[in-house]
Amino acid sequence: MSVRTTVTFEDDVLKLLKLKAVETSHSVSELVNQLVLDAFREDSEDLKSFRERESEETISLERFMQQLEADGKL
Repeated sequence: MSVRTTVTFEDDVLKLLKLKAVETSHSVSELVNQLVLDAFREDSEDLKSFRERESEETISLERFMQQLEADGKL
């Protein structure tokens, strides 16, 4: 199902989309849909990684820097 909506792009962004559409033989709508889906896929992958790593030990920046200093790396 497709639904029509209005999206306002900056002039340069719209120009890029139109040029890319011509170059790839896709419509601007197809390009925007793909870009949005790609962004959500990336978010989904990030959330999966967070879930997989939630049991890992965390360390503060300050403590990590102290360890690096103690090891002579800073």
